[in-house]
Amino acid sequence: MKFTRIKKLRGEVTVPGDKSISHRGVMFGSIAEGTTEIRGYLQGADCLSTISCFRKMGVDIENNGDTVSVHGRGLRGLACPDSDLDCGNSGTTMRLICGILAAQDFAVTLTGDASIRKRPMGRVIEPLALMGAQIQSRGGNSRAPLTIRGRALHGIHYTSKVASAQVKSAILLAGLYADGQTRVTEPYVSRDHSEIMLTHFGAHVCREGTTAIISPARELYGTLVKVPGDISSAAYFLCAGLIVPNSQILIKNVGVNPTRAGILKVIEAMGGQITLLNERTDCGEPAADILVCSSSLHGTVIEGALIPTLIDELPMIAAMACFAEGTTVIRDAAELRVKESDRIEVMVQNLSAMGADVEATDDGMVIRGGRPLHGAVIDSCQDHRVAMTFAVAGLCADGETKILGAECASISYPGFYKDLETLVDRG
Repeated sequence: MKFTRIKKLRGEVTVPGDKSISHRGVMFGSIAEGTTEIRGYLQGADCLSTISCFRKMGVDIENNGDTVSVHGRGLRGLACPDSDLDCGNSGTTMRLICGILAAQDFAVTLTGDASIRKRPMGRVIEPLALMGAQIQSRGGNSRAPLTIRGRALHGIHYTSKVASAQVKSAILLAGLYADGQTRVTEPYVSRDHSEIMLTHFGAHVCREGTTAIISPARELYGTLVKVPGDISSAAYFLCAGLIVPNSQILIKNVGVNPTRAGILKVIEAMGGQITLLNERTDCGEPAADILVCSSSLHGTVIEGALIPTLIDELPMIAAMACFAEGTTVIRDAAELRVKESDRIEVMVQNLSAMGADVEATDDGMVIRGGRPLHGAVIDSCQDHRVAMTFAVAGLCADGETKILGAECASISYPGFYKDLETLVDRG
């Protein structure tokens, strides 16, 4: 797929539903009593993998596009699947489902595509094993395929080395089945969609500082889940609106949960013009419409507690920093190296190919902005966030930018390129 420089972006766009919330809606609905209706469900490949896994365990799930109905089977009502559960490319599916399966009365194997089989699963295997779970890596390397044999679980207080919502959520889900209270302490607070939604389903969850606490549950209860637009998907339009000259974009119904909305703080720190309109809260999740206009940006430092709130947006932020004056430093983001690709190396290689002054560090990047970019052949490494990032960068570069593997955007945003095209003002 090819992209060239444009004059401006104008109009409004509604991004697909939040990926994290969509995953959790199906998972929690499947182990609840009664029916859960999920409005605004993301129809990306990752979230469809979650539906597929729970259907294989006997859950009746109706997918009508925007609305998904999950007819739950209760905390202990899942059935043993007749084959391995294929998580596709979805780390969220694999890691969170481990917490649920650890307490079931059957054995099951989790697998996925080539990318997911390279990603570290020891970070959930370790705490779940401390709770009594039996999880074996077929290759003996803490990577998928994983075989889980359900066991009785007990509550623990686990101190996580990383601020990861996937790790925290897996432990909290196992905690629903434990014989006592379960606590997870993180170095920083990661996204809290699980805590919000579990409470919405009737679980007893609270937080003390950076510690999330859950009590064992007798049952969860089906409910209505309204999924706001995914701020990780909105990020491409936020950044495009800032760096493409003479642009103004209204992005409707975006989730602005403070544990996810770090990109808004970065934009503010860099001098970007954004305005939140129609702010509201639905099913415990804050949302707003966001108006973004072209801006003169300057460099900033992105580190510490801010990192977990924008980890998925860092590739796009790194590209945006190329169009800012001065230096932008990203640190404390070693987690980028174990995503769908090594996003530090992939971003540095591709941005350098476009003429950017950027260097990798062990846990981030240093971007010296202000140098004009030119078109190049970009290898997305089948990483959806990399592909979408360079589609935006290509709109501000001289010459032609060609993205290899651009179709991988369908993992999280099937209609991304079409939506981007609707905003292009060629007048």
